[in-house]
Amino acid sequence: MQTTTRHLGRRAVGSRQCSRSLRLCVRAAGSTYGNNFRVTTFGESHGKGVGCVIDGVPPRLAITEDEIQLELDRRKPGQSIITTPRKEDDIAEILSGVADGVTLGTPIAIVVRNKDQKSQDYTEMAVAYRPSHADATYDFKYGIRAVAGGGRSSARETIGRVAAGAVAKKLLKVVGNTERDKGLGGATELEGHLRAG
Repeated sequence: MQTTTRHLGRRAVGSRQCSRSLRLCVRAAGSTYGNNFRVTTFGESHGKGVGCVIDGVPPRLAITEDEIQLELDRRKPGQSIITTPRKEDDIAEILSGVADGVTLGTPIAIVVRNKDQKSQDYTEMAVAYRPSHADATYDFKYGIRAVAGGGRSSARETIGRVAAGAVAKKLLKVVGNTERDKGLGGATELEGHLRAG
């Protein structure tokens, strides 16, 4: 994966000053969301794959790759003329946390391997930013960017969120809180169930 680095020099970033010797003073935005149901997304558009790690799912929840795949198929590229021409199968692969179609109560890792990345198509982007893309923002904020495919700013980053959403959807369906409003105690009951799991 090709990256470019821009020297930060000495400039204000938030309430801190960056110096030439302290190049890592800017922290990247977090990739972990949630409290009781925690999701960490990983991967880049032109890396080996993208996915998520889900923590907080109780044991004995029935979930299969096919159920996750149903949701991933809804966001798959190439389904309309306004999406990317990139052709990816976006096949969900559960790496851990599930055995024989049932959760173990341990972190669930789901990966979708990238197969149709064409990094050579982005060589000119090393010297120019793509219009209406996050390339410039990443470079200005962090001093580095993934030239090929935009890295984490690619729409492929949503794969991990969709996969985690499929697991959350199944959990909510089993717990029976899909139709309850937070004001009616649904969120409290779900939190109790997650802690008891």
